[in-house]
Amino acid sequence: MEDEFYRIKRLPPYVIAEVNAMRHAARQAGKDIIDLGMGNPDLPPPAHVIDKLCEVARKEDAHGYSASSGIPGIRKAQANYYGRRFNVDLDPETEVVMTMGSKEGLASLATAITAPGDVVLAPNPSYPIHTFGFIIAGATIRSVPTTPDERYWESLNRAMAFTVPRPSILIVNYPSNPTAETVDLAFYERLVAWAKENKVWILSDLAYSELYFDGNPTRSILEVPGAKDVAVEFTSMSKTFSMAGWRVGFAVGNPKLIAALKRVKSYLDYGAFTPIQAAACAALNGPQDIVEKNRNLYQKRRDVMVEAFGRAGWDIPSPKASMFAWAPLPPALKEMGSLEFSKQLLTHAEVAVAPGVGYGEDGEGFVRIAMVENEQRLRQAARNIKRYLVSMGVNTPAA
Repeated sequence: MEDEFYRIKRLPPYVIAEVNAMRHAARQAGKDIIDLGMGNPDLPPPAHVIDKLCEVARKEDAHGYSASSGIPGIRKAQANYYGRRFNVDLDPETEVVMTMGSKEGLASLATAITAPGDVVLAPNPSYPIHTFGFIIAGATIRSVPTTPDERYWESLNRAMAFTVPRPSILIVNYPSNPTAETVDLAFYERLVAWAKENKVWILSDLAYSELYFDGNPTRSILEVPGAKDVAVEFTSMSKTFSMAGWRVGFAVGNPKLIAALKRVKSYLDYGAFTPIQAAACAALNGPQDIVEKNRNLYQKRRDVMVEAFGRAGWDIPSPKASMFAWAPLPPALKEMGSLEFSKQLLTHAEVAVAPGVGYGEDGEGFVRIAMVENEQRLRQAARNIKRYLVSMGVNTPAA
């Protein structure tokens, strides 16, 4: 018998899990770890959403199997959100499907549309599901840059010219996890035209649609006329409404891709718990002040973190969106590498961050910092980091 199963052999050890295990052990030992590693919102969902969950959960008929693609109300609510936010018309019956978070949706669509040996273009660095969802499905990954500059377009064109078989799917994710980079509508217009010319499907992950800063709203690829001919887009309620553990996401767009996703999901699940779907409707249809409140809170945390870490001697570029900062290692410690640096921060500064190499080889030299602790804790993290940097002989600014 083989030592390992076929698909398990295609999955490398999860680098970030190494740091997570160290963090868990440190906490078990009683250390006060400031956890900036995982993008796990620390804020509660809106009260009226929890009330709706409880209300529906008390109904005797709410505990059976639900609809795999989402109850009609949730699909209509998501279509209405796209209409309000992006001025995009969606048919709730054929162009919207609920997923158990955007992560499950991407993995299930990969299963639905990927044949063994297909070539998929995915950003590097990227959120792991963007590559491994397709690797598990039997695809081969060809990396393209995450930064949306001219090098990106050159890489796309090289991939089409020199890859056999020709790539059939492109993953895009802006605001990017992990790099927090953003794009404008002109980028998506050029991308849709490129995809049509090259007969490539686009899968856009817009999980951070509402976490934008400085008054610059994120754009949707579906705002481009004709984008639905080649694209689907994934969104999530995890960050927008602080409902990460609820596992509520959506795929919207191209009817052929949506139908394929629905078909595979009909074999895999019976949909989310009905009270969760009803509560998600309440979130999408109800007051939206919580969305702006969360956005402002994350922006304030961003400003505090960039300023405090800078004073500690670690200059971090200010992210334009998302709940993450993509931070280059301090120049004096760059040779250490992102994994060892993350371990050192955890051990000596009691601050957990995610090593950039866990998001792809082009993530080496960076760490991802999640803004999931309050301002006081972020300032404490900066003090701890400064102490560590001084101990390593790194020159830090005067306090």
